[in-house]
Amino acid sequence: MTTRMLLRSGYVVTMDPAIGDLPRGDILIEDGTITAVEPRIDADVDAEVLDMTGRIVIPGFVDTHRHTWEAPIRGCAPDATLDDYFVDVLDTFAPVYTPEDVYAGNLAGTLECLNAGITTLVDWSHINNTPEHPDAAIQALTETGIRAQYAYGSANTSLADYWFDSKIAVPGDDVRRIRAEHFASDGGLLTMALATRGPGFCTDDVVTREWGLARELGIPITVHVAMGRLAGRFGMVRQLGRLGLLGPDTTYVHCCYLGEDEWRMVADSGGTVSIAAQVETQMGHGWPPVMQAIEHGLRPSLSIDVVTTVPGDMFTQIRAAFGAERARVNADCWQANLPVPSTMLTARQMLEIATLNGAHVAGLEDRTGSLTPGKRADVVALDATALNMAPVHDATAAVTLSADVSNVDTVIVDGVIHKRDGRLLADVDRARRLVEESRDRLLAAVAAERRDT
Repeated sequence: MTTRMLLRSGYVVTMDPAIGDLPRGDILIEDGTITAVEPRIDADVDAEVLDMTGRIVIPGFVDTHRHTWEAPIRGCAPDATLDDYFVDVLDTFAPVYTPEDVYAGNLAGTLECLNAGITTLVDWSHINNTPEHPDAAIQALTETGIRAQYAYGSANTSLADYWFDSKIAVPGDDVRRIRAEHFASDGGLLTMALATRGPGFCTDDVVTREWGLARELGIPITVHVAMGRLAGRFGMVRQLGRLGLLGPDTTYVHCCYLGEDEWRMVADSGGTVSIAAQVETQMGHGWPPVMQAIEHGLRPSLSIDVVTTVPGDMFTQIRAAFGAERARVNADCWQANLPVPSTMLTARQMLEIATLNGAHVAGLEDRTGSLTPGKRADVVALDATALNMAPVHDATAAVTLSADVSNVDTVIVDGVIHKRDGRLLADVDRARRLVEESRDRLLAAVAAERRDT
């Protein structure tokens, strides 16, 4: 029996150039697939009707890089630089994380995503201290019903062992186990990637082994490059080129200090880019390179990165990237006494970067990222009658420059409603309790470690 849902009379911003925007439009969803987007769809279909009057309807946001496991230590490093983060988080909290902490973090963190209109997540999970840790992370992702790419990362039991010319590769047998047990198919809500520390942090042998493992298993690779005081000097993409490892299966996160030759290497190899603008400006990674990526023919995406230090919603990232990039260009033009270029970032571009580009970077553009018939129904409706959005002159600008999490009225993933009338349809109290218990346990464990040393 076909299950139908009809979203009626919303302002539909499809992000599909062939369809465009519908100031008053309907969306028909059948068995989780968008089957029609039109100004008016006859109501004689047997469908659950959701009234979208006063709502701006957009594709779900795509977060292409988040360390979701860190939700129990939210806000623990508000003033941290990137160097501080390595010590305060990766060398303090990470070593005492249990599988239960990972489960709590991924459960609460993923529900946070859904609540904020993020329907697709790349979970950069570098907390696999035991084989039970990845199982716990994947269990939580599965339970929440988000669309996600689980990126299997290293353990983090010692900063010295894992981040300073590390000779320890991710355990290939366990990565193969996770692939076989949880991701035998690439067609489900959850898919798999490999989150690797990469050159600069690991020996060439480890880098080569990890890239080879990912390609053996047919899964994409995601790696931080060219950020901050140290990694900005490593020439990481250049090293990957020297090792013959560049390819279209790799996402490069941050990219703040890529050289011109490295930008060309990423573009020529078909690589993709994820930018975490709030973290990059706040923690000292460097200027968010949105326009640099675009100028090299790439389609940059946005990501949250760490809630230890920044908010976990896409609205913040959109505005951080938009403001930082335009500030940089405006300052350069003022200094040179030149008019600003016509290529200045626009509010519409930012919505495309947060949705369609994100799907492209996550390797899911055939399934999500736009409200296109034939794609899976990942849909978000924002309450544009709220005082912080009304009156609406430009629907795209209202989303990118005015909206916040409080406006997220309806969230649908794969045709399933996860938030309705502004309320998550999940056991939020349980998630909060588990993540608060995890916080308390982690603080106690860190205190005990300090007493023993």
